[in-house]
Amino acid sequence: MLQTILGSSGIIGIELAKELNKRGKPLRLVSRKPQNLELGGEHVAADLLDADAVRRAVSGSQVVYLTAGLLYDSRVWKVQWPKIIQNTIAACREHGARLVFFDNLYLYGPVEGWMTEQTPAKPLSEKGKIRAELQHTLLQESQKGNLDARIARSADFYGPGAKNGIPNMMIFANLAAGKSPQWMASGKYRHSLTYTLDAARATAELGLRDDLPGGQRVWHLPTAPDPLTAEDLALASAQAMGVTPKSLQLLPPWMIRVAGLFKREIKELGEMLYQYDRDYLFSSAAFEKEFKIMPTPYAEGIRDTAKSYRH
Repeated sequence: MLQTILGSSGIIGIELAKELNKRGKPLRLVSRKPQNLELGGEHVAADLLDADAVRRAVSGSQVVYLTAGLLYDSRVWKVQWPKIIQNTIAACREHGARLVFFDNLYLYGPVEGWMTEQTPAKPLSEKGKIRAELQHTLLQESQKGNLDARIARSADFYGPGAKNGIPNMMIFANLAAGKSPQWMASGKYRHSLTYTLDAARATAELGLRDDLPGGQRVWHLPTAPDPLTAEDLALASAQAMGVTPKSLQLLPPWMIRVAGLFKREIKELGEMLYQYDRDYLFSSAAFEKEFKIMPTPYAEGIRDTAKSYRH
Protein backbone atom coordinates (compact mmCIF):
# COMPACT_ATOMS: atom_id res chain seq x y z
CA MET A 1 0.00 0.00 0.00
CA LEU A 2 2.29 2.77 -1.29
CA GLN A 3 2.06 6.07 0.60
CA THR A 4 3.26 9.19 -1.22
CA ILE A 5 3.99 12.52 0.43
CA LEU A 6 3.92 15.54 -1.89
CA GLY A 7 5.95 18.31 -0.28
CA SER A 8 7.93 16.04 2.00
CA SER A 9 10.70 18.45 3.01
CA GLY A 10 8.70 20.51 5.52
CA ILE A 11 8.36 19.55 9.17
CA ILE A 12 4.90 18.00 8.74
CA GLY A 13 6.10 15.95 5.74
CA ILE A 14 9.16 14.83 7.70
CA GLU A 15 7.21 13.80 10.81
CA LEU A 16 4.56 12.10 8.66
CA ALA A 17 7.28 10.12 6.87
CA LYS A 18 8.69 9.01 10.23
CA GLU A 19 5.22 7.92 11.35
CA LEU A 20 4.60 5.90 8.18
CA ASN A 21 8.09 4.39 8.47
CA LYS A 22 7.16 3.20 11.97
CA ARG A 23 4.10 1.51 10.53
CA GLY A 24 6.17 -0.26 7.90
CA LYS A 25 4.39 1.35 4.95
CA PRO A 26 6.07 1.57 1.52
CA LEU A 27 6.84 5.25 1.13
CA ARG A 28 7.62 7.75 -1.63
CA LEU A 29 8.89 11.19 -0.63
CA VAL A 30 8.39 13.92 -3.24
CA SER A 31 9.89 17.42 -3.16
CA ARG A 32 11.61 19.86 -5.49
CA LYS A 33 14.99 19.00 -3.98
CA PRO A 34 14.90 15.74 -2.02
CA GLN A 35 16.31 16.09 1.47
CA ASN A 36 16.41 14.00 4.65
CA LEU A 37 17.61 11.03 2.64
CA GLU A 38 17.98 9.06 5.87
CA LEU A 39 14.19 8.71 5.95
CA GLY A 40 13.17 5.32 4.64
CA GLY A 41 11.49 5.26 1.25
CA GLU A 42 11.91 6.28 -2.35
CA HIS A 43 13.01 9.89 -2.87
CA VAL A 44 11.65 11.64 -5.97
CA ALA A 45 12.31 15.15 -7.29
CA ALA A 46 9.23 16.84 -8.76
CA ASP A 47 7.75 20.30 -9.19
CA LEU A 48 4.11 20.24 -8.06
CA LEU A 49 3.33 22.94 -10.62
CA ASP A 50 4.21 20.43 -13.38
CA ALA A 51 1.16 18.24 -14.07
CA ASP A 52 3.19 15.48 -15.76
CA ALA A 53 5.69 15.39 -12.90
CA VAL A 54 2.88 15.08 -10.34
CA ARG A 55 1.24 12.31 -12.35
CA ARG A 56 4.50 10.34 -12.42
CA ALA A 57 5.08 10.95 -8.71
CA VAL A 58 1.61 9.69 -7.78
CA SER A 59 1.75 6.62 -10.04
CA GLY A 60 1.17 3.40 -8.08
CA SER A 61 0.10 5.20 -4.90
CA GLN A 62 -2.82 4.12 -2.76
CA VAL A 63 -2.69 7.21 -0.51
CA VAL A 64 -1.29 10.64 -1.36
CA TYR A 65 -0.61 13.25 1.33
CA LEU A 66 -0.30 16.87 0.19
CA THR A 67 1.74 18.64 2.88
CA ALA A 68 3.47 21.23 0.71
CA GLY A 69 4.09 24.76 1.93
CA LEU A 70 4.47 27.84 -0.24
CA LEU A 71 6.22 31.16 0.20
CA TYR A 72 4.17 33.23 2.66
CA ASP A 73 2.88 35.57 -0.02
CA SER A 74 -0.77 35.75 -1.09
CA ARG A 75 0.31 36.66 -4.64
CA VAL A 76 2.18 33.36 -4.87
CA TRP A 77 -0.66 31.45 -3.24
CA LYS A 78 -3.23 32.85 -5.67
CA VAL A 79 -1.27 31.57 -8.68
CA GLN A 80 0.29 28.37 -7.40
CA TRP A 81 -2.18 26.73 -4.99
CA PRO A 82 -4.99 26.22 -7.56
CA LYS A 83 -2.48 24.66 -9.98
CA ILE A 84 -1.07 22.36 -7.32
CA ILE A 85 -4.51 21.23 -6.20
CA GLN A 86 -5.72 20.60 -9.76
CA ASN A 87 -2.53 18.71 -10.65
CA THR A 88 -2.83 16.58 -7.53
CA ILE A 89 -6.53 15.87 -8.05
CA ALA A 90 -5.95 14.87 -11.67
CA ALA A 91 -3.10 12.54 -10.72
CA CYS A 92 -5.05 10.93 -7.87
CA ARG A 93 -8.09 10.41 -10.08
CA GLU A 94 -5.98 8.84 -12.81
CA HIS A 95 -4.28 6.42 -10.45
CA GLY A 96 -7.21 5.81 -8.08
CA ALA A 97 -5.35 7.21 -5.06
CA ARG A 98 -6.89 8.60 -1.89
CA LEU A 99 -5.88 12.22 -1.17
CA VAL A 100 -5.23 13.75 2.25
CA PHE A 101 -4.70 17.51 2.22
CA PHE A 102 -2.95 19.08 5.22
CA ASP A 103 -4.70 22.39 5.85
CA ASN A 104 -4.74 25.32 8.28
CA LEU A 105 -7.43 27.55 9.81
CA TYR A 106 -7.27 30.57 7.57
CA LEU A 107 -10.58 29.88 5.80
CA TYR A 108 -12.57 30.30 9.03
CA GLY A 109 -11.65 33.95 9.51
CA PRO A 110 -12.40 35.55 12.91
CA VAL A 111 -14.41 33.18 15.14
CA GLU A 112 -15.99 33.74 18.53
CA GLY A 113 -15.79 30.58 20.61
CA TRP A 114 -14.45 27.21 19.57
CA MET A 115 -13.70 26.27 15.96
CA THR A 116 -15.09 22.85 14.98
CA GLU A 117 -15.51 20.99 11.71
CA GLN A 118 -18.94 22.63 11.40
CA THR A 119 -17.59 26.19 11.64
CA PRO A 120 -18.50 27.95 8.37
CA ALA A 121 -15.84 29.32 6.05
CA LYS A 122 -15.92 33.11 6.36
CA PRO A 123 -12.42 34.14 5.38
CA LEU A 124 -11.29 37.68 6.08
CA SER A 125 -7.83 37.44 4.52
CA GLU A 126 -6.72 36.85 0.93
CA LYS A 127 -4.91 33.68 2.01
CA GLY A 128 -8.06 32.54 3.79
CA LYS A 129 -10.13 33.04 0.63
CA ILE A 130 -7.64 30.93 -1.32
CA ARG A 131 -7.84 28.17 1.30
CA ALA A 132 -11.63 28.26 1.16
CA GLU A 133 -11.51 27.80 -2.61
CA LEU A 134 -9.20 24.81 -2.23
CA GLN A 135 -11.57 23.19 0.25
CA HIS A 136 -14.54 23.82 -2.06
CA THR A 137 -12.70 22.18 -4.96
CA LEU A 138 -11.74 19.10 -2.93
CA LEU A 139 -15.17 18.60 -1.37
CA GLN A 140 -16.87 19.07 -4.73
CA GLU A 141 -14.72 16.32 -6.25
CA SER A 142 -15.59 14.05 -3.33
CA GLN A 143 -19.32 14.76 -3.58
CA LYS A 144 -19.25 13.90 -7.26
CA GLY A 145 -17.60 10.57 -6.46
CA ASN A 146 -14.50 11.47 -8.46
CA LEU A 147 -12.07 11.33 -5.57
CA ASP A 148 -11.70 10.12 -2.00
CA ALA A 149 -10.40 13.38 -0.51
CA ARG A 150 -9.86 14.09 3.18
CA ILE A 151 -8.80 17.38 4.79
CA ALA A 152 -6.56 17.22 7.86
CA ARG A 153 -6.84 20.61 9.55
CA SER A 154 -4.33 21.88 12.10
CA ALA A 155 -4.02 24.92 14.31
CA ASP A 156 -0.70 26.79 14.36
CA PHE A 157 1.83 24.07 15.03
CA TYR A 158 4.86 23.84 17.30
CA GLY A 159 7.33 21.11 18.15
CA PRO A 160 10.93 19.93 17.72
CA GLY A 161 12.20 20.99 14.31
CA ALA A 162 9.19 23.22 13.53
CA LYS A 163 11.44 26.21 12.88
CA ASN A 164 8.85 27.98 10.70
CA GLY A 165 6.02 27.64 13.22
CA ILE A 166 5.04 30.94 14.84
CA PRO A 167 5.61 29.72 18.44
CA ASN A 168 9.00 28.27 17.52
CA MET A 169 10.13 31.42 15.71
CA MET A 170 8.82 33.99 18.15
CA ILE A 171 9.25 32.25 21.49
CA PHE A 172 11.55 29.21 21.52
CA ALA A 173 14.16 30.51 19.05
CA ASN A 174 14.34 33.91 20.74
CA LEU A 175 14.75 32.37 24.18
CA ALA A 176 17.46 30.04 22.86
CA ALA A 177 19.29 33.09 21.48
CA GLY A 178 19.07 34.96 24.77
CA LYS A 179 16.44 37.35 23.46
CA SER A 180 13.00 38.29 24.71
CA PRO A 181 10.12 36.10 23.50
CA GLN A 182 7.75 37.87 21.13
CA TRP A 183 4.10 37.71 20.15
CA MET A 184 1.68 39.76 18.11
CA ALA A 185 -1.06 42.14 19.28
CA SER A 186 -1.63 40.76 22.80
CA GLY A 187 -0.21 38.07 25.02
CA LYS A 188 -3.33 37.70 27.16
CA TYR A 189 -5.53 35.59 24.89
CA ARG A 190 -5.61 31.80 24.72
CA HIS A 191 -4.24 30.45 21.46
CA SER A 192 -4.58 26.78 20.44
CA LEU A 193 -1.43 25.09 19.14
CA THR A 194 -1.11 21.67 17.51
CA TYR A 195 1.94 19.57 18.37
CA THR A 196 3.68 18.41 15.19
CA LEU A 197 4.05 14.78 16.24
CA ASP A 198 0.31 14.61 16.98
CA ALA A 199 -0.44 16.17 13.59
CA ALA A 200 1.72 13.60 11.80
CA ARG A 201 0.29 10.61 13.65
CA ALA A 202 -3.29 11.75 13.07
CA THR A 203 -2.72 12.59 9.40
CA ALA A 204 -1.33 9.10 8.83
CA GLU A 205 -4.35 7.60 10.58
CA LEU A 206 -6.70 9.65 8.44
CA GLY A 207 -4.99 8.43 5.29
CA LEU A 208 -4.98 4.78 6.30
CA ARG A 209 -8.61 4.61 7.48
CA ASP A 210 -10.81 3.13 4.75
CA ASP A 211 -14.24 4.20 6.02
CA LEU A 212 -15.12 7.53 7.59
CA PRO A 213 -18.25 7.97 9.72
CA GLY A 214 -21.00 9.72 7.83
CA GLY A 215 -18.64 10.43 4.99
CA GLN A 216 -17.07 13.27 6.98
CA ARG A 217 -14.25 14.80 4.93
CA VAL A 218 -12.88 17.55 7.18
CA TRP A 219 -11.18 16.61 10.43
CA HIS A 220 -9.51 18.72 13.11
CA LEU A 221 -6.26 17.10 14.18
CA PRO A 222 -5.65 16.36 17.88
CA THR A 223 -4.92 19.57 19.77
CA ALA A 224 -4.78 19.95 23.56
CA PRO A 225 -8.08 21.43 24.85
CA ASP A 226 -6.56 23.84 27.41
CA PRO A 227 -4.64 26.39 25.32
CA LEU A 228 -2.24 28.79 26.99
CA THR A 229 -1.95 32.51 26.59
CA ALA A 230 1.25 33.68 24.90
CA GLU A 231 2.43 35.03 28.26
CA ASP A 232 2.00 31.63 29.87
CA LEU A 233 3.58 29.88 26.88
CA ALA A 234 6.63 32.14 27.06
CA LEU A 235 7.04 31.54 30.79
CA ALA A 236 6.62 27.76 30.50
CA SER A 237 9.06 27.67 27.57
CA ALA A 238 11.72 29.62 29.46
CA GLN A 239 11.37 27.32 32.46
CA ALA A 240 11.62 24.22 30.24
CA MET A 241 14.72 25.62 28.54
CA GLY A 242 16.34 26.46 31.86
CA VAL A 243 16.76 30.16 31.04
CA THR A 244 15.76 33.25 32.96
CA PRO A 245 12.20 34.22 32.02
CA LYS A 246 11.94 37.52 30.17
CA SER A 247 8.93 39.74 29.62
CA LEU A 248 6.98 39.01 26.46
CA GLN A 249 7.70 41.61 23.81
CA LEU A 250 4.54 42.52 21.93
CA LEU A 251 4.47 43.61 18.30
CA PRO A 252 1.45 45.94 18.05
CA PRO A 253 -0.50 46.20 14.80
CA TRP A 254 0.95 49.64 13.94
CA MET A 255 4.49 48.27 14.19
CA ILE A 256 3.64 45.35 11.90
CA ARG A 257 2.09 47.72 9.39
CA VAL A 258 5.20 49.91 9.35
CA ALA A 259 7.58 46.94 9.13
CA GLY A 260 5.41 45.54 6.34
CA LEU A 261 6.36 48.51 4.20
CA PHE A 262 9.88 47.10 4.06
CA LYS A 263 9.38 43.33 4.24
CA ARG A 264 6.68 41.39 2.38
CA GLU A 265 6.48 38.51 4.91
CA ILE A 266 5.65 40.95 7.70
CA LYS A 267 3.09 42.72 5.54
CA GLU A 268 1.41 39.37 4.95
CA LEU A 269 1.13 38.83 8.71
CA GLY A 270 -0.90 42.00 9.01
CA GLU A 271 -4.06 40.46 7.55
CA MET A 272 -3.84 37.61 10.07
CA LEU A 273 -3.79 39.73 13.23
CA TYR A 274 -7.35 38.73 14.08
CA GLN A 275 -5.82 35.45 15.27
CA TYR A 276 -4.02 37.28 18.05
CA ASP A 277 -6.42 39.96 19.32
CA ARG A 278 -8.92 37.49 20.81
CA ASP A 279 -9.08 33.90 22.08
CA TYR A 280 -8.26 31.54 19.20
CA LEU A 281 -9.75 28.20 20.16
CA PHE A 282 -9.59 24.98 18.13
CA SER A 283 -11.53 21.82 19.04
CA SER A 284 -10.45 18.35 17.93
CA ALA A 285 -13.03 16.47 20.02
CA ALA A 286 -14.58 14.73 16.99
CA PHE A 287 -11.26 13.26 15.84
CA GLU A 288 -10.29 12.16 19.33
CA LYS A 289 -13.62 10.38 19.79
CA GLU A 290 -13.56 8.61 16.42
CA PHE A 291 -9.87 7.74 16.10
CA LYS A 292 -9.02 7.35 19.80
CA ILE A 293 -5.91 9.52 19.43
CA MET A 294 -5.40 12.00 22.26
CA PRO A 295 -3.32 15.18 21.96
CA THR A 296 -0.03 15.67 23.73
CA PRO A 297 -0.45 17.92 26.80
CA TYR A 298 1.12 21.35 26.40
CA ALA A 299 3.55 20.78 29.28
CA GLU A 300 4.96 17.70 27.53
CA GLY A 301 5.08 19.32 24.09
CA ILE A 302 6.79 22.43 25.47
CA ARG A 303 9.32 20.28 27.33
CA ASP A 304 10.27 18.28 24.23
CA THR A 305 10.41 21.38 22.02
CA ALA A 306 12.62 23.16 24.55
CA LYS A 307 14.88 20.12 24.71
CA SER A 308 15.40 20.26 20.96
CA TYR A 309 16.69 23.84 21.27
CA ARG A 310 18.98 22.99 24.19
CA HIS A 311 20.64 20.33 22.06
